[in-house]
Amino acid sequence: MAREYNGFLILPANQASCDDLQRIFGTRGTGHVCQCQRYKLHPGESFRSFPVEERELRLREQTDCSYPESETTSGLVAYLDGEAVGWCAVEPRPEFSGLLRFFRVPWEGRSEERTDASVWAVTCFFTRAGFRKRGVSRAMAQAAVDFARARGARALEGYPITTKNVIPEELHVGTQGTFLTAGFAEVSRPTKRRAVMRIDFSTGEPS
Repeated sequence: MAREYNGFLILPANQASCDDLQRIFGTRGTGHVCQCQRYKLHPGESFRSFPVEERELRLREQTDCSYPESETTSGLVAYLDGEAVGWCAVEPRPEFSGLLRFFRVPWEGRSEERTDASVWAVTCFFTRAGFRKRGVSRAMAQAAVDFARARGARALEGYPITTKNVIPEELHVGTQGTFLTAGFAEVSRPTKRRAVMRIDFSTGEPS
């Protein structure tokens, strides 16, 4: 799957090179340090317990970047005029093991089977420095809907920030407007700052 969304070419991460993926995260800052492992930490792990090089290796393994023949991947990469500019983490919700274990936002006030692999989740958007505020995340949210649906997802969720007063740790989850534009609707408001957005592919409506 490689398709254009609002001027951005978006493709599964295994079809992107690992070098392009790292160009998005850069060589310093939050994205580089995290390597999209916030929701992937194993029990007892913390970012301080292993080096960023190990997180980068895990991301390579999770995405199968540089292996276009692979049938598995864990995200999407956006290109603009041949430059890799954006990343979106999207895969079955149980694959985000940390999300299941200790983040309360997806579960507060809801009766959800946490191990249901037919429900997918978008947990992270990251735009390369120099390309922000151009609509990369909105294009990637739309692509994530098609990506999950094509792979048999029953529903897709996101957990965006709902306020304009964003703190750095929350930037990766996206805004509510990003998900609304892609056809999601709010199904829960677990905190004053976060919402659960969802689209059900059997009806095209929130569930």
